[in-house]
Amino acid sequence: MDSATSDARTPLGASAANGFKIVVVGGFGVGKTTLVRSVSEIRPLNTEETMTQAGADVDDVREVRGKSATTVAFDFGRITLDARNVLYLFGAPGQERFWFLWDRLFSGTLGAVVLVDTRRIDDSWYAIDRLERHGTPFIVACNDFGGPVHTPADVRHALDLDPHIPLVDCDARARESGKQVLIQLVQHVKNRYAGPSAPAALPRQEFV
Repeated sequence: MDSATSDARTPLGASAANGFKIVVVGGFGVGKTTLVRSVSEIRPLNTEETMTQAGADVDDVREVRGKSATTVAFDFGRITLDARNVLYLFGAPGQERFWFLWDRLFSGTLGAVVLVDTRRIDDSWYAIDRLERHGTPFIVACNDFGGPVHTPADVRHALDLDPHIPLVDCDARARESGKQVLIQLVQHVKNRYAGPSAPAALPRQEFV
């Protein structure tokens, strides 16, 4: 799967008062770095390192043989909602040896996107389990790798997904598709906390 690129170098504004944190999680090689890269308005911070034969016994690369680099800490991007509000995007590493970072990344998170490759759906279990244990709202996005088409009911059954959790399709390489995933997540968080004691909602403005 080709990675998206971003040439934007938008400076960080000094007037932003509210930062909303979103984490993108999922299995090894499902497109987390690509999603952050495609939607970020700034050149993303990536902690990718070249994969070598020395790591073959540590990371299972049988299903991602075309992958040449991997995230070893996290990816970081940003989207401005308006002059006072921004979204900060963190892409978590997918390999099991880096899972200890996830709980720290979940701290203070508005919500999370679980990115899924439906050809390797078992790789999504740990992400969903950790988010549920942490109490973090999340949605599931099936990244398009051009494999067999599965119905939403099939995916929900395979993931044992609760009916209230949104399930969407996406192409992590396409900025517009990635934006729609984030919009779905923000709407899900808003609906979850709707009520008289709910925290202040995000600005009613589309991503630009």
